[in-house]
Amino acid sequence: MRKGIPVSPGISIGTAYCINEVFVRPEQTHLEEDAVGEELARFESAKDQSIRDLKALEAKVYAQVGKNEAAIFAMHQSILSDHAFTKKITGWIAGEKMTIQAALHRFLGEYEVLFSKAKDEYLQERFADIRDVVSRLSASLTDVKKEIDRGLKSPLIVVADELLPSQVVLLGDVEVKGIVTQAGGPTSHAAIIARSKGIPAVSGVRGILRQIKTGDEIVVDGREGIVRYNLDPEATAAYRKLEREFFDFKDQLAENRDEPALTADGRQIALLANINSVADAQSAKAMGGSGVGLYRTEYLYLTHPSVPDEEEQYENYRSIIEASPNNSVTIRTLDIGGDKTVPYLGHNHQESNPFMGWRSIRLSFEHPELFNSQIRAILRAAAGFEVGKVRMLFPMVTTVDEMRRVRSMVRRAMKQLVSQGKPFANVPIGMMLEVPAAAVMMDTLLEGCDFVSIGSNDLVQYLMAADRDNPKVSHLCQPLSPAVLRVLKNVIRVCNQNNTPITLCGEMAGQPRAFVLLLGMGLKNFSMSPAFIPTIKELAKKISTAEAAQILQNAMKLKTTSQVLRYMAGQIQRLAPKFTILDTA
Repeated sequence: MRKGIPVSPGISIGTAYCINEVFVRPEQTHLEEDAVGEELARFESAKDQSIRDLKALEAKVYAQVGKNEAAIFAMHQSILSDHAFTKKITGWIAGEKMTIQAALHRFLGEYEVLFSKAKDEYLQERFADIRDVVSRLSASLTDVKKEIDRGLKSPLIVVADELLPSQVVLLGDVEVKGIVTQAGGPTSHAAIIARSKGIPAVSGVRGILRQIKTGDEIVVDGREGIVRYNLDPEATAAYRKLEREFFDFKDQLAENRDEPALTADGRQIALLANINSVADAQSAKAMGGSGVGLYRTEYLYLTHPSVPDEEEQYENYRSIIEASPNNSVTIRTLDIGGDKTVPYLGHNHQESNPFMGWRSIRLSFEHPELFNSQIRAILRAAAGFEVGKVRMLFPMVTTVDEMRRVRSMVRRAMKQLVSQGKPFANVPIGMMLEVPAAAVMMDTLLEGCDFVSIGSNDLVQYLMAADRDNPKVSHLCQPLSPAVLRVLKNVIRVCNQNNTPITLCGEMAGQPRAFVLLLGMGLKNFSMSPAFIPTIKELAKKISTAEAAQILQNAMKLKTTSQVLRYMAGQIQRLAPKFTILDTA
């Protein structure tokens, strides 16, 4: 048994599928004599295609973003074109009859040993470039679906160092029943993906890839943050019973999809969805959501081979709006940086403190034409839909000046569209509250906002000065910390007093314990992973707003996070005993 961080509740049993960091898994290492020529040809073909892809990417980024940002792709081409690199790989294939993947694995291993001795930051970054190139080449030769179909028994539990968007794309339509990662925490990509699909997940399980191999049967307990393997038949049977109970209960809850979201005293609340794709929007509709409270547009960039142009964005946003419940969507502009980076926006160099650095709205301001293209695409996509249904949200707004600059850029985009005769809609403009300074100045910032969305994932880590994806400090990143509750209560009070619509779209919106407290604060709009909508809708039926306010009042008297967690666990047990299986520890 290994203990990690519970990030998505439930129990799941399945076959482990271990993903190495860069998709180099040389299961077959040697070739027959007559296969060497074909393998050499495959390597040259894959290398040439990768170079062509990089050239196209360099040209597009140079034109749309800038020379410096495009330089990384020129460097990657030079690595692939380097005679020494080709000579080493082809030499191992021809001379030692190694497969391409085995040769790439050996190449990466040699350089990892070499660069691990270097203390110079520049040299360490060069190894990151080499690893990126090997990853690109390896991924182009890897058919993940085919590998899995080769004999792995479904359903699968994905085990990885960390699950990145690019890896999710490579997994395609594979049936995944659970996720385990060595790194990350409650708000990592793996956690968000798991919750959006309603599957159990555990993060922060250090060294798990050294103990579990592909094909092992493992258990993921996302309530307690436990991963178990090598179980005896009796223990396996007990977990299978818990797994059935978990999925049966979820299926029962999903039957409330057509019911309104009402509290026990008849107060209507809005249960919205956080989404990354059209499939997520469709899931939000299937789960009975009333709209999309957060569309993360960065996933379009993260999974795109280059910069998506205005027309590509327009088509994407339009399809998202059409697929969403009631055609109601809040579209967040590019939120890149921190743990989400793309090389074509200049993130080939590591910042010493990326979460507090060049990211989100700050990055967008530095690339005004790129930012303008996204604003225009959103305005155009909203045309023809009911006024106010589509909203534009700007991340990490910290000051009044930033909000004024945002409005100025929106006005500029609208003038351009008018002059070009392109139809568009005048959409509500909102800010995402993630920075404590903005929370302090909430009353002043409201002057430039049509609505506010609380990004509790980042707000919590900034308040607590603790990296949300670092398992060593994850105990500090608790949304039910007394400090966090005080800040949220004040922000919600200020917005309600000013009649400014406010939504919480962090992961805590879908957590039963947090939902009750937020309801007690007067919050009416909750945005969460689609899979959690039925759970929160059912829980809302069991509590009145007055009772939630009383529970909040009691919780606010408590001095420690552990006291709040214990108190709220007891309240959930009292209100809805069956919900404990859906509540992470």
